[in-house]
Amino acid sequence: MKIFRSKKTLHDYVERQKEMGKKIGFAPTMGALHRGHISLYEAAAKENDLVFSSIFVNPTQFNNAGDLEKYPRNIENDLKMLEESAFVDAVYIPEVSDLYPDGLKSKTYDFEGLENEMEGKFRPGHFDGVGTVVEELLRQVKPDNAYFGEKDFQQLAIIKKLVQKLQLPVKIHGVKIYREENGLAMSSRNERLSPDQRKAAKVIHETLLKVNDWFRVLTLPEINLRVKDIFEDQRGMVLEYFQIADENTLKETDFFYRGHDYRAFIVVFVNDVRLIDNIHLD
Repeated sequence: MKIFRSKKTLHDYVERQKEMGKKIGFAPTMGALHRGHISLYEAAAKENDLVFSSIFVNPTQFNNAGDLEKYPRNIENDLKMLEESAFVDAVYIPEVSDLYPDGLKSKTYDFEGLENEMEGKFRPGHFDGVGTVVEELLRQVKPDNAYFGEKDFQQLAIIKKLVQKLQLPVKIHGVKIYREENGLAMSSRNERLSPDQRKAAKVIHETLLKVNDWFRVLTLPEINLRVKDIFEDQRGMVLEYFQIADENTLKETDFFYRGHDYRAFIVVFVNDVRLIDNIHLD
């Protein structure tokens, strides 16, 4: 597995591979890798000649300086996991100056309103930070295909919109959420949970499964009330928001309209650890 630590060395290698007609698959990360990340590379390996990873903790997408400080970092473990996966051919570990040559400041994007829903209401400027670094990584790695997990479904939708509006020559793929044995969506933040908290947090996914059943027989206000009641009974957990939204617009729905696709989104604090999850509603 090749490791690139500068834009120049990455560029030279990518250009050589492109000249040879190699198809590149890519999944960027912020490190603290887990089996969910590896599932992205597994998907990429099935459709590409070469698979690239990147590791960069992006400061501009953190609204809370404390979250940035607490974000787990262990580059040695990350590289070992990528190597042992046997799916990844190269990893890019850029410096801040490689992605922000004009200083650490986000660009401003118009994602046609997608950025104002859900996470956008609670994390202002977050998706400008995501867009800035993802755009630059896509321009530098020049992948044919890029892979992102559906756990961050809103982010996935925004990256698709970014690529569409900038007409970048890459196809964006969503990869199903990889879950722990108890159903908890796998996340780097899970490492900050105690064993008991990790066990108790399975209620998040269990609630979404119940919502999928209720979706067929209950009204939206009834579903919202039941979800609220579940988390009022959970010690050490606070429901930040629950929302059922149209999968295409991400706008919260007031009614279930025939012919539309819906997804339930949830964010829960387990003590000070913020966990997100979602589920497509059948």
